[in-house]
Amino acid sequence: MSDQDHNQGGMPGGAPPRAEDLPSELPILALKNVVVFPSVVLPIHVSREKSIAAIEAVISERRIIGLLTQMDESMDDPGAEDLYKVGTIGLILRVLRLPEGGARILIQGLSRYKVEKWISEDPYFRARVTPLPEREQDSIQVQAMMRNVNEQFKQYVNVGKNLPTEILVAANNIKEPGKLADLVAANISITDDVRQEVLETIDTMERLEKVNQLLTREIQLLNMSSRIQTQVQEEVGRSQREYFLREQMKAIQRELGEADPKEAEKVEYDKKIAEANMPEEVEAKAREELQRLERMHTESAEASVIRTYLDTLTTLPWNVSSEDEVDIAKARKILDEDHYGLEKVKERLLEFLGVVKLTQRVKGPILCLVGPPGVGKTSLGRSVARAMGRKFVRMSLGGVRDEAEIRGHRRTYVGAMPGRIIQSIRQAGTNNPVIMLDEIDKLGNDFRGDPSSALLEALDPEQNYNFSDHYLEVPFDLSTVLFVATANMLDTIPPALRDRMEVIQLAGYTELEKVKIVQKYILPRQIENHGLKKSALKISPNMIRMITLNYTREAGLRNAEREISKICRKVALKIAEGDITSENITTEEKLKEYLGLLRFEYDEASREDAVGVVTGLVWTSVGGDIQSIEASFMPGKGQLILTGQLGDVMQESCKAAMTYCRSNSQLLGIDDELFQKRDIHLHFPAGAIPKDGPSAGITIATAIISLFTERKVSAKVAMTGEITLKGRVLPVGGLKEKLLGAKRAGIRTIIVPKRNYKNIMEIPEDIRKGMTIHYVDHLDEVLSLAFVGKGPDHSPARRQSRSGGNPKGKASGGRQRPRSSSTTQRDRPFMY
Repeated sequence: MSDQDHNQGGMPGGAPPRAEDLPSELPILALKNVVVFPSVVLPIHVSREKSIAAIEAVISERRIIGLLTQMDESMDDPGAEDLYKVGTIGLILRVLRLPEGGARILIQGLSRYKVEKWISEDPYFRARVTPLPEREQDSIQVQAMMRNVNEQFKQYVNVGKNLPTEILVAANNIKEPGKLADLVAANISITDDVRQEVLETIDTMERLEKVNQLLTREIQLLNMSSRIQTQVQEEVGRSQREYFLREQMKAIQRELGEADPKEAEKVEYDKKIAEANMPEEVEAKAREELQRLERMHTESAEASVIRTYLDTLTTLPWNVSSEDEVDIAKARKILDEDHYGLEKVKERLLEFLGVVKLTQRVKGPILCLVGPPGVGKTSLGRSVARAMGRKFVRMSLGGVRDEAEIRGHRRTYVGAMPGRIIQSIRQAGTNNPVIMLDEIDKLGNDFRGDPSSALLEALDPEQNYNFSDHYLEVPFDLSTVLFVATANMLDTIPPALRDRMEVIQLAGYTELEKVKIVQKYILPRQIENHGLKKSALKISPNMIRMITLNYTREAGLRNAEREISKICRKVALKIAEGDITSENITTEEKLKEYLGLLRFEYDEASREDAVGVVTGLVWTSVGGDIQSIEASFMPGKGQLILTGQLGDVMQESCKAAMTYCRSNSQLLGIDDELFQKRDIHLHFPAGAIPKDGPSAGITIATAIISLFTERKVSAKVAMTGEITLKGRVLPVGGLKEKLLGAKRAGIRTIIVPKRNYKNIMEIPEDIRKGMTIHYVDHLDEVLSLAFVGKGPDHSPARRQSRSGGNPKGKASGGRQRPRSSSTTQRDRPFMY
């Protein structure tokens, strides 16, 4: 805190003590930013300990204290040598103690004095002083000078309009020339060192002349400022206030002879370049562009482009890094707090962080989190950033088709800007953030280039230390950036780009996981977002399970969160209207009151065992599902008709299954002539949705054989597996998603390739629980498991099993197959 005033000084009434009555030794009060003149009264704020002690020493006696101004106003605790030698003896008129400490005093200047010798500095300044009496003169010259000072002061007050008119009355009533000079010096806009010069001027005439000169200069400045303001106001209108302010500044600079705006701009960019701590090559490029800018007109279009370029270079964090704080225990805690389940994914991320902690660098594989929407891929990346103490930036790549979005535009184009990677780093403010490349599988390409190819350099640890952005035209080091990509499927990611990333698969959530996540994360968040109290809404676990099963069909929880949000809105409305104070949803009727009828019902009678209809397992970008395949024939010439938007691979599976059936017709008990006289139609429902993949082979073959042998296929059995021309069943992928889809649909008997046994064992036990999983190696085994009842003697059941595999798992009994009243969830391509 400082000791300072701040109001203009006024003249007191009454006669001050005579000089011979003043003590020779005085406590000294050091002042900051203020000079006190004799015969002037003004308030002063006091907060220093020494100053408080000096006031306490005199307040109970004569209240006489010495006032000295410090030379350097930036010093908080000046010594005796830091104070001027000439000051004013003051009389303390009033003391107001402040509750926050310190005091505010009203003091009257009495007379000038000079410090002869310092006696002490602790606990407060004390010095031996000598009063400096006024050298009064009463000549005609003095009277003329006083009149001139009064006229000048009146003009100053009228032009400046920042002093009360009462001060003019006080000045006109003063008869002593010294007091007039002191009053004027105390009230005009001059610096403290100039006021100190006036205070140290003892000769009255000399003091008046000095004050007269100061008044003349201040009046000229005020007139010039007024003239500048008038000129500028004539040039611009009221609607151009911003422009007016700039012009006024320019006019003031011209009058004062200061540097022009162009020179000021150069100095500013010089400073920015120096402070940016750029690499030598980048700094050379920046200074080269700055020299070009100096030679251009300030309003030219090219100058604006260069300014934008320099602003980009100087704001990039070339050498600004956030310090890694890799604590494995803390990281594990953060991952567990933010995500339920996903144990394998968490373990892999912790392994990655462990390597970073030991090597102190992130150079290594680029992680790619692959899974259905809503399973927590993006939030996992945010958790990794939080665990490492790094900035997190999300970069959405969905729908990006222009290579310039990644590498930047060349500066020859209008509106050019850096690529998204450089913009993300600029946004983060550090050169080592965690950048989430969201939806990397949605990258496109067209005549403007291939963005996925542009990412190859950025994601290659051996090359990205020297990443080149077209806009920057200088290399930027990306080797310390941690890239984490997300995707719904790998098929659309180019092989070269996929090769640079380590894929971590995230499967859909189980029913139990969904219930836990809603209870722990989604429901509390939605309650808070809707302004409800924690006790205002409760939903039982059974009702949460019903929401995830009967109101949504998804691998993640996005739609479930929308349904929870819908409930919260309705509850908030009822509470706001005063109908209820809280809600507890524990019954199906109460749930239907908020969400309406069930969208996905489960009815045992909705689908019976049928001939030529087989249930297959599929997976999409939103998780696993089931898909019926229907077969029918009609008189014809043996043609194979396929409908349902099938891809090339799936059409080949249909042909392979057909070839197997025809080549083994006798063993299957099928009249070979039927294949010659009948056209076979295979239909895959949901015809608007593209379908592809080889894993529907055994499903297609079973449907064809069921059609020709007129044997029913169990509606409670679903299957997946690729078929060869010899009937062998080959392994397939996406089994966890497919099992989840079957479980959601109420199917508990699954047929999978025998060679997928190890993949099934990797699926969590809570998913496999209650399901009967059969492992097959040949189509004969599939038929014996899928057909209902016994067939004729020539059926495949007579053949010896080629696999010898035993069924795994346990039948649950009681789950029913769903009959969907909506296909809104099936909007993604099916992969078999």
